[in-house]
Amino acid sequence: MLTLINTNRMTPPIAPLGLDYLAGAMRQAGNEVELVDLNLAEDSEAALDDHFGRCQPDLVGLSFRNADDCFWPSGESFVPVLQRDIAAVRRHTDAPIVLGGVGYSIFPQALLAATGADFGIRGDGEDATGRLLHEIRGQRRWDRVPGLIYRQDGVLRANPPAWPSPLRVPTARDGVDNQTYFRRGGQLGVETKRGCPRQCSYCADPLAKGRTHRLREPAEVAEEVAALADRGLDVLHLCDAEFNLPLDHALAVCDALLARRLGERVRWYAYLAVVPFPGELAERMRRAGCEGINFTGDSTHPRMLATYRQPHCREDVAQAVRNCRRHGLAVMLDLLLGGPGETPETATETVASVQRMAPDCAGAALGIRLYPGTRMETLVAEEGPLESNPGVYRHNAGPIDLLQPTFYISPSLGERPARLIGELIGDDPRFFPPEEATHDGETSEARDHNYNANQALVDAIAAGARGAYWDILRKRRTGNLA
Repeated sequence: MLTLINTNRMTPPIAPLGLDYLAGAMRQAGNEVELVDLNLAEDSEAALDDHFGRCQPDLVGLSFRNADDCFWPSGESFVPVLQRDIAAVRRHTDAPIVLGGVGYSIFPQALLAATGADFGIRGDGEDATGRLLHEIRGQRRWDRVPGLIYRQDGVLRANPPAWPSPLRVPTARDGVDNQTYFRRGGQLGVETKRGCPRQCSYCADPLAKGRTHRLREPAEVAEEVAALADRGLDVLHLCDAEFNLPLDHALAVCDALLARRLGERVRWYAYLAVVPFPGELAERMRRAGCEGINFTGDSTHPRMLATYRQPHCREDVAQAVRNCRRHGLAVMLDLLLGGPGETPETATETVASVQRMAPDCAGAALGIRLYPGTRMETLVAEEGPLESNPGVYRHNAGPIDLLQPTFYISPSLGERPARLIGELIGDDPRFFPPEEATHDGETSEARDHNYNANQALVDAIAAGARGAYWDILRKRRTGNLA
């Protein structure tokens, strides 16, 4: 038997999509699976007591979706919660513990060492977990398990990541309580692919999911969407890093949804790169049920776009907004301010040009989360030791440990960079301005779009709002919540 535990406690609660796929795959393979969802449990310890009082599994899998909330100045690490969850599981069972999930896959060795778990799986769990269970019951040849991180002779060893292609996952979506998540979280996720070949200097997604696109069959995606819609779960978010890459696959997914007339039954949102975004895709997405797009804009200044390794230019961003307007799609531009080389002049250019473009909303995130193994880590390290770099912001002292939330904000933005960005934005209601904070973590009242523990979102969803969180927040601001 396999026990799966959802450790993510973020609110509004996000349905654990990876665990949903994993539970379905394990059951399809003939394994008995039970899920303990600590995000929906009123009392985590009582939930674990009840489960392990009834069950003694062969393996316990804990999903770790986010290492932290990825926002400065809050910088909330979720590692201590994971450590407590593992300690609680240890009190109930001697079964081996395996970690997985996107948050885990970014820091696989570090998290295994920090938590004392027996195993970790870097990458996809649908096949690897079954193989691990087989080895636990058999010859215990850990080298046979894709993506496995394990201890041998006192040393952490790592098998090649589990990134199978093509991607096949179950479509039934009956592994978790999606009805409750939809009611409390306002949306559900769907994947059309995993992996991303883009070279964005700051992004950890390729570390967790691989640097090549691993595509699902469009008809399979449509089957999953139909299964959700049949249960009234009709507001979705595509969790792909960028839905429009590759372009032909995005068009094929839209066609598959249209072939089943799902555009008449569901509303969905997606993340997109700024390019390519032809009018043909915008039109097809709208007819297939898309309501809004969050573009990875980052900046409009050429120097900062080069720093972030973005292939688009200012006019591409403007054209993307025009295409959305033409086809009735809500549009958000996600900006990333404060990277190496950012100055008041480059930030002014970005904010002013976005204001001229007039998207429905824009997120002015300030501070780049530093992840190991990214180009951004290298760029910042080239400025000198991280511990003495005036652009490095963190809540913990001592040697730099990138497992802990660690951010970079260009020193050229001055002592109060959030105030500077706030002054550039002015009273423009379309922007989610950054929260002001200092190196010691003192903050002003939150006005940004950090979704973690966002009471405004929780209240709006409880009142019936559904959709992408940026869209709910911007409608709440304008008084247009249905």
